[in-house]
Order: sequence, then structure tokens, then C-alpha cells
Amino acid sequence: MSIDSHKPREALDAAISELGSQAAMARLVGVSQPSVWGWVHRLGKLPAEHVLKVEEATGISRHVLRPDIYPQDTKAAPDPTNADRYNGVRA
Repeated sequence: MSIDSHKPREALDAAISELGSQAAMARLVGVSQPSVWGWVHRLGKLPAEHVLKVEEATGISRHVLRPDIYPQDTKAAPDPTNADRYNGVRA
């Protein structure tokens, strides 16, 4: 299943599917099944306090489950071999 990284609802649905049911999701995070139903049908996303546990259990990235609180860093790390790193620094 391909998950749109900008749609936390799709990620929540995928996590529930991976776990097998809303009841299984509820058991994993220690809430009732109706609470999970509410996330799906009212909230539309996984509550922040459960993201890391669901990521660990399902393999679905926190960046996909909740991109609003775990944004994907799209900036490349600076190249440590870049000769310009010492530009302007002279002894």
C-alpha cells in the first residue's frame, strides 16, 4: 500500500490494517476500540502520544503518521569535504 506522506488519515488506516483491526490498535496503545474509531472518523489522525509506539509496531514512519509534528527534513546535510567551509577563516 502506498501512503501519501501528506495524509495522516491514510497512514492511520494503513497502521490499523497492518495491525489487523481497530481493536488490535487499541490494545497496542492502551485505549478502547471506540477511541480508535474516533481517531479515524472524527480526528482523522493518530494522537501524538501514540505515534512512536505505532511506528515501532508497524514500521510506518512517524514522518508519515504525523508529518505536522515529525516533519521530513528535506535539507541535505552540508558536505564536510567542501573547501568553502573554511572560507574567510584564516590564521
